Amino acid sequence: MKPILLSTTAVVALLTTSLVARAADLPMQAYKSPPVGAAIYNWTGIYVGVNAGYGVGKQDPLALFSNDFNRFDYTLSGGVIGGTFGAQIQSGHVVLGLEGDINWVDMSGSGSGSVVKLGVLQGTATISSKVSGFDTLRARVGYAYDNWLFYGTAGVALTNDTSSFTQTVGFACNNGVVPCTSKADWHAGVAAGAGIEYGFTPNLSVKIEYLWVGAGAGNTLTENIARAGLNWRFGG
Repeated sequence: MKPILLSTTAVVALLTTSLVARAADLPMQAYKSPPVGAAIYNWTGIYVGVNAGYGVGKQDPLALFSNDFNRFDYTLSGGVIGGTFGAQIQSGHVVLGLEGDINWVDMSGSGSGSVVKLGVLQGTATISSKVSGFDTLRARVGYAYDNWLFYGTAGVALTNDTSSFTQTVGFACNNGVVPCTSKADWHAGVAAGAGIEYGFTPNLSVKIEYLWVGAGAGNTLTENIARAGLNWRFGG
């Protein structure tokens, strides 16, 4: 019995020595840390920005003087530059926000033709108009796909417009008391559009946007504006 026990002990010791020697010869594997999930882009925050673009519109300048005149349309065009401010919150893929902007505009145009008031020909006129600014306050609703944001927007607008008569024949307004030469006013209206925004960093994003602005009763002034913008967001 004792020789068998000694033989078994010797065999176990030999196997253990062999396994330890083989384990020592195996290459050491580098420690791998557990995978870290990619950070999800967050659009939530308050932001400010700048924008610039170009606009083309249509104007009925006689509506600025009186609703008694027949429609008198021509085209306006020119550059737009402005500042933006807003706030938004993201829940899942949905982004809800409120955005406003103040814009300086150099859109102008002119036209000549007959001036008719209450069905009576008043004469002919050459009239020029200029849009010098517009402001908007709009809701934004968007779909976020990581760094991309696709959105629609709608709200209210104010547009500053000036119209001038450079030539008139037999024409007066303000109940026929004071001859009309120039008039400027702010028009209340609406604004709507859509855009795409991309976040380069957690705080900096760039956008391209189309905005339609209608102002005055019956949208006597309309503007189609294409612009690009850069936003800096506090938060995210």
